[in-house]
Amino acid sequence: MTAVIPQQPEGGTYTFQSKPKAIHGHGRPKYRLQFDESEGPQPYGNIMYDRRIVRGNTYAQNSLPLTAQPDPIEIQRQQEIRRRAIAKKRAKEQLRTRSPDAVEGRKHIDVQTELYLEELSDRIEEADVDTQTDAFLDRPPSPMFIPAKTGKDVATQIMEGDLFDFNLEVKPILEVLVGKTLEQSLLEVLEEEELANLRQQQREFEEIRNAELVEMQRLEEQERRHREEKERRMKQQREVLKKERETADKIAARAFAQSYLADLIPSVFSTLRDNGYFYDPVERDVEQGFIPYLMDEVATAVTKSVCSRAVIDELIREVVNARVSAYAAADAPAEPEQQTEE
Repeated sequence: MTAVIPQQPEGGTYTFQSKPKAIHGHGRPKYRLQFDESEGPQPYGNIMYDRRIVRGNTYAQNSLPLTAQPDPIEIQRQQEIRRRAIAKKRAKEQLRTRSPDAVEGRKHIDVQTELYLEELSDRIEEADVDTQTDAFLDRPPSPMFIPAKTGKDVATQIMEGDLFDFNLEVKPILEVLVGKTLEQSLLEVLEEEELANLRQQQREFEEIRNAELVEMQRLEEQERRHREEKERRMKQQREVLKKERETADKIAARAFAQSYLADLIPSVFSTLRDNGYFYDPVERDVEQGFIPYLMDEVATAVTKSVCSRAVIDELIREVVNARVSAYAAADAPAEPEQQTEE
């Protein structure tokens, strides 16, 4: 094993005489061997007792890279500052005045050396003290300083109206005041009219809104009536369809019954007729003899009536046509004479 002896220079940093080398033990393997579970239980270590594990917050630690070296000048400066602080502290302790040591058999105790004693209590004592001052007379006011008169006095006579004419000077001021008053009055009147117009517009808007609300309610009521009418019509249509289905079912049942009884009824009636239950000689005579004769006579009478009506209509048509021709012939010569007179 090679010994490495560090040396500390005057600057405070350590240096090594030789470079680090790997240690070769007697019979110690260079690398870790593979552990065999058959030889025994596997050893383990507790990282809570491992000195290589850093505990606590590591965010604020100033970790330097492995290749970084501390600055020897900075280290020397810090050591110099530390030595100066220690020397200053020792000098203060030596210069501080101390009481002499107590004689044998005695000891020092703390004694109050202040001028006034203070009693500590919960209640503070209060007292009223009055004092009377001497009366002082008021100092008289200082006379106004008047400088000494120098030079000669010169006077100028100014007649009334030479420097200021009230009627002339007050005119622009009055014009400004009256103009400002009229302008302010006009502005106030315009504001009142504008407020009145705004109120009128607001009233119109409220009326329009109320009318729209009434119209909306009317439309809603109309929509409700239409919806109810639609539901009622749909209900009626469903009832109609239901009745049509029932009617179709009844018709189908009737048709089925008729088709079923079609062969039964003729056979029954034929049997009854053969047996003499439905035979009436008078009725048969009336049906076969009287009714055909009556029908022929009625048809003959109707035919005669139609022919007579046709003949009368033809006669009336001929008479009307003859009279129309006569009237036309009578009116034809009169028209040219009337035109000649005109």
